Amino acid sequence: MAYAITQTCCNDASCVSVCPVNCIHPTPDEPEFGTTDMLYIDPKACIDCGACADACPVDAVFPVDRLRGPDTVFGDLNRDWFRDHPNDHAWGRPSFPRSLPGELGALRIAVVGTGPSAGYTAQELLRSTSAEITMIDRLPVTGGLLRHGVAPDHQSTKRIAESFASVFHDPRLRMHLNVEIGADVTHRELAEHHHAVVYAVGAAADRRLGIPGEDLPGSLPATAFVGWYNADPTVPGDAVELSAERVVVVGNGNVAVDIARILLTDPDRLAATDIADHALAALRGSRVREVVLLARRGPEQAAWTRAEFLALRQLPGVEVVVEDHPEVRAAIEGAVSAEEAGPDTATPPTGSRAALLAGLPLVPYDGAAEPGAGRRIVLRFLSAPVELSGDGRVEALTVERTTLVDGDRVEATGEQDVLRAGLVVRSIGHRGVPVPGLPFDERTGTVAHRGGRVVDPATGQPLPGTYVVGWAKRGPSGGIGANRACARETVDALLDDAAARVLPVPETGRADFDRLVRRRRPDAVGLKELRAVDRAERERGAAEGRPRVKLATVSELLAAGRRR
Repeated sequence: MAYAITQTCCNDASCVSVCPVNCIHPTPDEPEFGTTDMLYIDPKACIDCGACADACPVDAVFPVDRLRGPDTVFGDLNRDWFRDHPNDHAWGRPSFPRSLPGELGALRIAVVGTGPSAGYTAQELLRSTSAEITMIDRLPVTGGLLRHGVAPDHQSTKRIAESFASVFHDPRLRMHLNVEIGADVTHRELAEHHHAVVYAVGAAADRRLGIPGEDLPGSLPATAFVGWYNADPTVPGDAVELSAERVVVVGNGNVAVDIARILLTDPDRLAATDIADHALAALRGSRVREVVLLARRGPEQAAWTRAEFLALRQLPGVEVVVEDHPEVRAAIEGAVSAEEAGPDTATPPTGSRAALLAGLPLVPYDGAAEPGAGRRIVLRFLSAPVELSGDGRVEALTVERTTLVDGDRVEATGEQDVLRAGLVVRSIGHRGVPVPGLPFDERTGTVAHRGGRVVDPATGQPLPGTYVVGWAKRGPSGGIGANRACARETVDALLDDAAARVLPVPETGRADFDRLVRRRRPDAVGLKELRAVDRAERERGAAEGRPRVKLATVSELLAAGRRR
């Protein structure tokens, strides 16, 4: 019986490299890899060896005959992908591990950040070189978006953090947490103590709607809402109020879907996860019964992945409906017709978002009325936010109808209506923030670079020994696994520069940087303190039958670290 990849696929392609018959696609060498929702196993070519399941860091690969409940659909999805993307499974060009000439000695490399892109970068460096790594993070705990971005009911996705555990505990790696570049240590000082510095700082800001009333209480960015339920110590425990019956989430990507799902999931199910205690308490007392997902474009342009949306449709006790609209209805019917016609049509079935809406109720929707009985998610397409209003806090959102011109361009129709809502969350994307001492591209919201090498925009020349990886490099796109290939590109650039002997040579030793950090930030957190925090959270979780109970403030994290 063949294996199949399921919803929790992280796209880091660990499975691809171990498959003896090359039947897992798209591979990192194929053009679809950067845009695919997930990877797929060809059931006709699979030899049932199980190597992919053993290699998967998020436990997403199972024999088809062991799939149960909502996961059974993934057997068909894996098979259908190869129906629409025929492949002879020929081997591509082999790749070999990088290495450096022995006479260069051990490089000292700083990695700023501890999220997925930082983890993959350190992993690649430790595997291919004798480098000594220094990891730095502004928070007193590691993980980045793995800890503070992945939804708590996606515990299997968080298992990828376990693959980084050996990286963080490697004897060649030192850690300085609760240290902020630009405030505690400058980029120049960091560069003076290392041959190279790699910035893996993500995209910490949110994009704004740019409409009146956006700053009213009750209007939140998705970054704050997600951080709130994930115990991000930079987000207060009382940041979210759930006293309204209707919540509007502006956006239709995976984060928007996560927020809708968490808002309407039975809190008893979430009680078995690592959700923040304050969020769990708020959800137990929540009055929210309806969540509206608002999208400027049509269903075919939806940004959620197929796997995430299929999971949303399976949410117990929650009805998912689509607001009836002529263009939306036409898009769904067109997608279904294309699916019935087969793979030779312009829109392959496995790439269609609109086809996934077939079978959902198409209902008229009045956002000015009170929500009906029960819990439901309303998908409202072709609607753009115009204004938030309310007496001291959000009470309503004015929206304007849009239409698609030439299949993609959005135009306003002038038709407006009002949705009554006590909470509006904008989930329209992240944006990078400038790193003190580095050039920043305001247009893209990324660190100015070329192939991972940070460059001076005025001259176009690389800044010696300075690199970037992850969302700070490519913008807020791609899931966790996309950072693996991104890190490899940046590390390749760094190793090319090392081999060409163009990296700066630090005049100080490793201990000198350690002393600098201790002097500037006496409460910096190292590996011993991090272990103590991890132990404390796991012990608290074990007492409640949960994977861990997160410490939600900087003071709590520092106190737990001191009790080592």
